[in-house]
Amino acid sequence: MKPEQLIHHIDRDFCLSFLAKMVQHKSYSATDGERELAKYMAAQMAQLGLETELQNVPGDRLNAIGRLAGSGGGNSLLFNGHLDTNPVTEGWTVDPWEGKIDEQFIYGIGVSNMKAGDAAYFCALKTLIDAGVKLKGDVILTYVVGELQGGIGTLAAIEQGVRADYFINAEPTDLQALTMHAGSLMFTIELTGDTRHLSKREEAVDAISAAVELIPQINGMTFSGAKTAEHRKINRGHIGTVHGALGRDLEEWRPPQVADFVRLKGSARFAPGQTVEGVLADLQALLNTLCQRYPGLKAELYDDGIRDKPTMLPFEVSPESAIVKAVNRGWKTVRGTEQPTGVITPPAFFGTDAAHLYQHAGMEGIVCGPGGKYNTMPDERVEISEFLDMVRIYLLAILEICQPVEAA
Repeated sequence: MKPEQLIHHIDRDFCLSFLAKMVQHKSYSATDGERELAKYMAAQMAQLGLETELQNVPGDRLNAIGRLAGSGGGNSLLFNGHLDTNPVTEGWTVDPWEGKIDEQFIYGIGVSNMKAGDAAYFCALKTLIDAGVKLKGDVILTYVVGELQGGIGTLAAIEQGVRADYFINAEPTDLQALTMHAGSLMFTIELTGDTRHLSKREEAVDAISAAVELIPQINGMTFSGAKTAEHRKINRGHIGTVHGALGRDLEEWRPPQVADFVRLKGSARFAPGQTVEGVLADLQALLNTLCQRYPGLKAELYDDGIRDKPTMLPFEVSPESAIVKAVNRGWKTVRGTEQPTGVITPPAFFGTDAAHLYQHAGMEGIVCGPGGKYNTMPDERVEISEFLDMVRIYLLAILEICQPVEAA
């Protein structure tokens, strides 16, 4: 059967049912539910005939890895997606774990980030297996945990020898082909001033006033060393939390005094070619200038990637790469148009496990997955048509990269 024919043999009902079952697993990060979903995925891959293993991940967590061995002579292709999800927030109007399906959408916490992508590559490979297609190259399905803690599951998989010639990371890009995304650095800034009663405010060093001046500077900054304007496009600083009061314990019961301590937590996004060290140096330069403007102010900068979890580094692949072109051609076959490809925002501001596969395993790949538009919001959902098109595009990418065995 020709590839153009295979994409019309997608089992719509199975694909939607399989995704709904994934949603019905409450797989919050580092919970028993996450472990149960990993076991479920391993069982499903084994049932499909894949060589399957459950890998240990620090924190008593599990990755599910499956491999369909090829006959030889083709390139290998690895799919990567995480099983852990964000928590449910306020504002939902549907059951977050029902896996509700209507005429347009499938709903659920984590369906966009990123169970629709996870299900899409499982269903793509199942379609090929059910059709009797034999491949020359291996296909590896990885269902990892801990992406929300900096990618510890993918790092564990890499450390345990998981590799392929190419990869597709299925994070939500609304099916667009993302060839570059930012690195994600988490940081803490602590500002220490000198308190006085409000009657002597002029003698104080007001940590809150200093923070109010600093925050818009960080939120508006780009970082030094960007290689091109395209790389600079994914530079961004952001302060996400602000706590200011008296002392390091942030005592709030005495507002007549000038606050002498502020703790800011933020994130910086930076491009390939730029470094964590360079970003920290740029932030430190801002703090040095701030301390000059507020004599007596002390400012400390901490890299939370070192203190709390791994730093998500930047990712890049040439738009001329074989895997990019395979996904581009898959899109064109399925949708009849040219696939948006390149530094596409907002996805280019995401951190993904693609960075670990690129930076630590030296692999060439692409980020392309269903969902995104309705991600990280109440009633998180994915368009059914987009999900099914992703199954088709992944199927075609597998055929092009891994190459089918010609019938005798």
